[in-house]
Amino acid sequence: MAETKTLNMPRALVTGGTGGIGEAICSKLARSGYHVIANHHPADTEKVVSWQEQMCANGISVETLSADVSDYNDCQTMAQRINQEGGLYLLVNNAGIVRDATLKKLEPHHWQSVIDTNLGSLYNVSRQFVAAMTEAGTGRIVNISSVNGQRGQFGQTNYSAAKAGVHGFTMALAQETAGKGVTVNTISPGFIDTDMVKTIPDAQREAIIASIPIQRIGQPADIAHAVAFLADAASDYITGINLPVNGGVFMH
Repeated sequence: MAETKTLNMPRALVTGGTGGIGEAICSKLARSGYHVIANHHPADTEKVVSWQEQMCANGISVETLSADVSDYNDCQTMAQRINQEGGLYLLVNNAGIVRDATLKKLEPHHWQSVIDTNLGSLYNVSRQFVAAMTEAGTGRIVNISSVNGQRGQFGQTNYSAAKAGVHGFTMALAQETAGKGVTVNTISPGFIDTDMVKTIPDAQREAIIASIPIQRIGQPADIAHAVAFLADAASDYITGINLPVNGGVFMH
């Protein structure tokens, strides 16, 4: 009976699923009745074992699957396994890295690694599933961008360029799939309470909070809620949008 129930669940893949935002998305989707597959980088495989055990202890069942999303062949291999087991209803392209430096100090490999992971991964992963989604006549793709892809950020030419490209990809793919039951949307988080933000010195952190009209740092759960909203079957008239979840720090 348990296997039948799992097979009948809508299936979701979350790239970068074991990070702060990714974990919240996986938890939200699992609690909403999805069979969730959390992708992670192969280098993190040992750490992911304890992560999965902790999720299970919290009552969250999540499958894990390693693949370097900046590598097309790795994504192909990952997709073959997923498609053999039933395909996907929802793809959340969440994987991302930062390699910050002003442009005059930005090394070529730090430029390329951010572009490949934060933008190239959308092609590498989405291409594996979009045909099956359109043939089935249903599906959701949600791409995680950033407020810095909308407004830019000092020391982040690589990150800002990649995240701006995320929504360009979204709008183009949304037009290709709109008449075939598949929606494609972007979410652009603002400052979110992840490990990266927690390393910011207290004084700088307080200044950031003061700049946010809602007067708080966002929580990973805020992003997870937005993903669940766009993934809902009732959201089938929403496609090609960029949904800001930033507490009002950037209004456009």
